[in-house]
Amino acid sequence: MTPLNLPPGDKWRRFELQALGFRDFAGVRPAAALDPFRLAKFANLLVVDFAQIKNLSKSTRDRLLGSASEEWSGGACSHALADGRRIVILNPNHGPARTNATLMEEISHVFLGHQPSRLKVLATKKNGRTVARDYRKADEEAAYATGAAALVPYAALRTIVLGGQRSSEIAKHFRVSRELVEYRLKVTRLWRLYQAGLSA
Repeated sequence: MTPLNLPPGDKWRRFELQALGFRDFAGVRPAAALDPFRLAKFANLLVVDFAQIKNLSKSTRDRLLGSASEEWSGGACSHALADGRRIVILNPNHGPARTNATLMEEISHVFLGHQPSRLKVLATKKNGRTVARDYRKADEEAAYATGAAALVPYAALRTIVLGGQRSSEIAKHFRVSRELVEYRLKVTRLWRLYQAGLSA
């Protein structure tokens, strides 16, 4: 692995190396798009279609898919099934690009050995329960950053940037959002190179 194939910064190199391990495990070519749905089974995750969820009240279903749709992307159940798999539910209102990033983040949590976060009822009031989720900032950053690196690997991104492609074209190639591509450009310090290519 040459320095040109890794981003600057120890933390980002660590995330990149972990992501390259995921890509190698998936058997995907260096510059090819990664399909997280194929990788999910190796993380012992079962992706369940939201429509298959039973016993949700109409008001809950309407809220999750309506007014609260932008408040959640997906999540994994903390308790495993009898066969060891954990269920992952993705927001069906989100497009494939966002769904790929969400699922890859959940896969990263598993491969990185993170403990699932749990929901806790803090108080019960007349108008409902107050619920809080365990939040481990370092785990969340590592899972998102490593998942993003697996979807948009640094070496391929750098080559594409040198070729003068716009973030929207790069996003289409890797089947992710433009926002995720621009996040990768910034955290890997390719942003200036990218901007220079646009103005050339």
